[in-house]
Amino acid sequence: MSKPSSVFARDAMAMDYAAATQQIEKTLRSLTAQRLHRRGLVLGVSGGIDSSVCAVLAARAVGPQRVVALLMPERESPATSLTNGKAACEVAGIKHEIHDLTPALEVLGCYRKRDEAIQRLLPAYRSGDRFKIAVAGDLMGSDRMSFFTLVVELSAEGGRQVRVRMPADAYLAIVAATNLKQRVRKMMEYTRADELNYAVLGTPNRLEYDQGFFVRGGDGLADVKPIAHLYKTQVFALGRHLGLPPSITEQTPSTDTYSLPQTQEEFYFGVPYAQMDLLLWAYTHKVTPAAAASGVGLTSDQVERVYRDIEAKRRVAQQLDGPALLIDPTCSREEPA
Repeated sequence: MSKPSSVFARDAMAMDYAAATQQIEKTLRSLTAQRLHRRGLVLGVSGGIDSSVCAVLAARAVGPQRVVALLMPERESPATSLTNGKAACEVAGIKHEIHDLTPALEVLGCYRKRDEAIQRLLPAYRSGDRFKIAVAGDLMGSDRMSFFTLVVELSAEGGRQVRVRMPADAYLAIVAATNLKQRVRKMMEYTRADELNYAVLGTPNRLEYDQGFFVRGGDGLADVKPIAHLYKTQVFALGRHLGLPPSITEQTPSTDTYSLPQTQEEFYFGVPYAQMDLLLWAYTHKVTPAAAASGVGLTSDQVERVYRDIEAKRRVAQQLDGPALLIDPTCSREEPA
C-alpha cells in the first residue's frame, strides 16, 4: 500500500532528534564495550557533516577522553576540511591528531599514477592542474546511459576548463589511484585503534551505505557505523541539534577526493541529496512512482528512472560491503542451522 506523496514528502525525514541521539549513544556504548570489547573509539574526521556528527555522538557515548579523532589531510584537501574538522572536535570535546598523508600517497604512487592516466587522455594536463570527475548526462531526462567526463582546469591556459569524455580504462585508472586516499586513511585509523585497543568508527549515512558510495577497504570499512540508518537530511538536522557550527551544517556535501570542488550529486547520485533521500525512502517503503512524483517535484517517468538507478546501485553496494567469497563453505564460522 503506497503512502500519499504529500504525507511522505512532509513526514518521511521527521524524527525526534533528542530521542534518536540517546538511542545511538546507548547502543554505541553497548556495542563498543560488550560486542567489540574495546576501550574506546577512533574515527577519521574530514570536517564534513557525517564525520562531525559521529565525533560528537562517539564522545557522548563512551566519554570524550576515550575518543581519538584523526584529521588526515593531503595536498589536495581543501583548507576548510582541516578547519571544520578541528571545529567538530572542539564541539565534541575530543582530542585530535593531524596526519598529513601526502608523503605516504606520493610513495604509493597515488598522484603519479593518476597524473599519467590523465595525461594519456589529455596531453595538455600538467601535474598540479586542478581536476575532477563528473557524471555526464541527465539521470532525470532520459534512459540513455550516463558516462563520466574528466573536467580539468588548465593552469597553462589561464585556468580554462576543458571536459573530456572518459573511456573505461582511463576512468578505472584514475579512480583506482585516488581510492588510495580512502584506503590509507582507513589504514591509519586501524593502526591507531590497535595501539589503544579501540574500535574504528565508520561514518556513512544511509544514502551512502545503501547506494554503495564508499570504497571497499577504505571508508566502507569499520567496526561500527552509528549513523548508517539516518538519511543525509536527518544527519544535517542532527548536526544542528548537537550544536555543530554553520560552517559544517550548511556546507554542500563533497567527495573530498579531487582537487576541483565536486559535489556528491555530480560524481555519483545525479540528484540533490534532499531529493534523493526522499526517493530512497519512497522506494524502500514501496511508494509507487506516481505517488512519489508530486512529493518530490518530478514526473512519474523521472521517479521510475531513479528507482532503477537505486536498484542498480544497491547491487553494487552489496558486493562492495559483502564478505569474501569462500570456495568451500564448510569453513564458514556460521553456526549450522
